Amino acid sequence: MSGFRAELFRSGALRPFLLPVGVGIVTTVLYTVFSALQWRSFAAPSWDLGIFTQLARQYAALEAPIVTIKGDGFNLLGDHFHPLLVVLGPIFAIFPQAFTLLVVQNAMFGIAAAALTYAAIRLLGSRTGTLFGLAFAFSWGLQGAVEAQFHEIAFAVPLLALSLTAFLGRKWVTCLLWAMPLVFVKEDLGLTVAVVGIVLAVRSRHPLGVWLAVWGVGWFALASLVILPLLNPNGAWAYSSSIDLLKILGDPATLFQPQKGVTLALLLVAGGVIAVRSPLALVLLPTLAWRFLSDNSGYWGPTWQYSAVLMPILFAAALDGIALARTSRRRWLCGYGRQAASVSIVAALVLTTTLPVFKLTDVAGNFSTDRTIAATAALRIVPDGALVESDIGLMNYLVERTEVFWLGNSNPLPDYLVIDLAAGGLPIEWTSAQVVGEALHPGAAFTTIYSAGGYEVARLAAPPS
Repeated sequence: MSGFRAELFRSGALRPFLLPVGVGIVTTVLYTVFSALQWRSFAAPSWDLGIFTQLARQYAALEAPIVTIKGDGFNLLGDHFHPLLVVLGPIFAIFPQAFTLLVVQNAMFGIAAAALTYAAIRLLGSRTGTLFGLAFAFSWGLQGAVEAQFHEIAFAVPLLALSLTAFLGRKWVTCLLWAMPLVFVKEDLGLTVAVVGIVLAVRSRHPLGVWLAVWGVGWFALASLVILPLLNPNGAWAYSSSIDLLKILGDPATLFQPQKGVTLALLLVAGGVIAVRSPLALVLLPTLAWRFLSDNSGYWGPTWQYSAVLMPILFAAALDGIALARTSRRRWLCGYGRQAASVSIVAALVLTTTLPVFKLTDVAGNFSTDRTIAATAALRIVPDGALVESDIGLMNYLVERTEVFWLGNSNPLPDYLVIDLAAGGLPIEWTSAQVVGEALHPGAAFTTIYSAGGYEVARLAAPPS
């Protein structure tokens, strides 16, 4: 076997893959270093990691994804349609820690980076192609997702990258096969798949694209109109109410918000402007549409994980735009096609100091461990298997071994209350575990058994009489 491997190296068969694989490894490692430092500092940007850890834990036990953080008996498949996340089950069974999900997401981004780098090198050459691949790997959309911790879109990023780079290589069947599972990552991606199908049909002049479009629309309709309402406790797709088309038509000015403009500007620059030359840019539209039409301002800007799925589309569109521009009869466009990749690379460099990974240049200042001892002690007090009600502060660290409920819901009486007065997102009037217990469970008696560093743990002393 070693002789066969050596022969492959001598023949140069593996050489085209060395730089892309290197970019993928660097991406995974650097993001995992960031995640490890964030984890060690007990930073908790949201409840998403806790939610998906509960899902992975349920799948590892071969059970339905009942996620108590979302509510007592809440089936997470009624929140978003992501059955592909079942693959987390066997991984979590081997490595049963919440941090495992962060490593999985970072590896997914590394795979996507390798795929985009391979396509870029084929078009741009080794040096420029590698730099272009790194610009994608550490683009603002992916860095935002890493900082926000795990989300289901982790699986969409490599699937899109593999599908669209196959499109660039005119491998139509491969493009279709990588795009098809996207409908099982999140319901809105069915529309993204439909647009990929339309573009594929036009470029390839093959009915495969039409079938892919039908597949995407069909699964979007089935998921949003049937499956999600059926599994959601309120009997409806939870996010449909955030888009009010009549309100928007009555006041079109609501579409024009500064945060939306920033997102579009960043997309334009990161794509070297040339991305708009490619029909693949149309694949951006379904995600941008639901985000910009929503009344939730958190969707509008370039932060969090919402732009991660746009990155492989944008950079693939840029490569396609460059290829198209180079064959243009317009001399200025042909000339710009030879320089456009540099715009993406320079834009990535300029943005570097404003993005999360730059925090690695000052680990002590950006990843404080001042509260580590207090947090570790608080966690140690809570026994395995306990029913815990918590804010987001230590939630992600408790879900591995306890039954966790988020204190913002109506929950059963817990054995323990665990709160973070400094960064748990509590109402300002909730000043202690005792106050939280009285507010959430009138008549029940809780005894505070730990208080340090802003963390408090209270144990149920007596249920309501």
